[in-house]
Amino acid sequence: MATMFNQLKALAEQGKPVRVGLIGAGKFGSMFLSQVPRTPGVHLLGIADLSPQRAQQSLQRVGWKPEQYAARSWDEALRHGSTFVQDDAEALISQPQLDIVIDATGSPAAGIRHTLLCCEHKKHIIMVNVEADALAGPLLARRAAEAGIIYSMAYGDQPALIAEMVDWARTSGFEVVCAGKGTKYLPVYHQSTPDTVWGHYGFSEEQVAGGDFNAQMFNSFLDGTKSALEMSAVANACGLRPADAGLAFPPCGVDDLPGLLRPQSAGGILPHSGTVEVVSSLERDGRPVFRDLRWGVYVTFEAPTDYVRDCFAQYGLKTDASGRYASMYKPYHLIGLELGYSVANIAVRGQPTGNTLGFAGDTVAVAKRDLKPGEKLDGEGGYMVYGKLMPAAASLNHEALPIGLAHGIVLQRPVPAGQTVSWADVAIDASREAIRVRREMEALFRKEMGLGEPLRSKVA
Repeated sequence: MATMFNQLKALAEQGKPVRVGLIGAGKFGSMFLSQVPRTPGVHLLGIADLSPQRAQQSLQRVGWKPEQYAARSWDEALRHGSTFVQDDAEALISQPQLDIVIDATGSPAAGIRHTLLCCEHKKHIIMVNVEADALAGPLLARRAAEAGIIYSMAYGDQPALIAEMVDWARTSGFEVVCAGKGTKYLPVYHQSTPDTVWGHYGFSEEQVAGGDFNAQMFNSFLDGTKSALEMSAVANACGLRPADAGLAFPPCGVDDLPGLLRPQSAGGILPHSGTVEVVSSLERDGRPVFRDLRWGVYVTFEAPTDYVRDCFAQYGLKTDASGRYASMYKPYHLIGLELGYSVANIAVRGQPTGNTLGFAGDTVAVAKRDLKPGEKLDGEGGYMVYGKLMPAAASLNHEALPIGLAHGIVLQRPVPAGQTVSWADVAIDASREAIRVRREMEALFRKEMGLGEPLRSKVA
């Protein structure tokens, strides 16, 4: 089989490049932009960003020459092999010559809308937007399959890299015991707000003032929300069931992965095999973990026989004390710098780099403090709620409000600190597309799972 790189080169030589559109030129998008001119056979036809000027500044910052994004129309971009920068995502998606759309917006509502438009216009979509994928990915993936398009995770982001490792393990004949990533975590971070986030990161006021720092975005990584969203995506792509209590964030270095992330019945911490977990780079007292995995991903798997266990030992694989549980890990991920791999995988192999298959995990909104009726929720990384991972069936049973909808929605009942926000706690605007799609997805999977009336509805 020819390498993907050589197949891309062949497309370039034939004058038949894959044409790509990028929606959102923020950090992830900018990292992709820095690499795409160096990839043969790929033509970035257009960029849609709410601020075209900001997108052009990003292009300049990552090294593009002005003539590369000087096109003033789609026709001009096609004729000269350049890029048209504008602010209309639908106009980009509807271009007949476009093959693949990348959603790098981070907005759940926008991601849902863009995916549905891709279904309508028959464009493959790479979902950098894990917020949208966690909110409605199980339904969007079905819609994409019905439309005959590919709905793919974004390579370089941790969920796609984890899904790749899970696929490797299973294809090699191993049972996947646990899969996940590393992060910086302490329990107090769940109450972190945009006002306290920089102290937890150790950034000075001078550093923050001199860089491109978004306090709410950074806080979503710190308060556990982003980890929960990403593990929802992994669970739904790999058929892994989250623990009933959500993520435990155990302190764990790479050498301890196989001993800690094994079932409780085997001496580990997992309530069951076949789950997801995020490990912390900090001990609970704040000391750094030895050989931490803060930037990486891992998979833990089990030897099916004594022979395979012996092979683990013969080839130096780090295992638990029994020799049966082992782990593989990747210490880093390069997010947008690796995104071209997803583009190539779709273009030359017709395959996604990870895709949502079902509804196993959900990320729900939990109150950071006592919340009062009339208050308007401010979403992930804000002052009011953080995202917690739950098994999807439990989320449906409790009518839990997904974190992806906990922005701009008004409370109509009090919610104590630490309690999950429910649909009954908020005023629902059924005219919002994201709410309609999510409720449709909930009804679909409630029926498929054979679930009865929601617990909260019974209590009310």
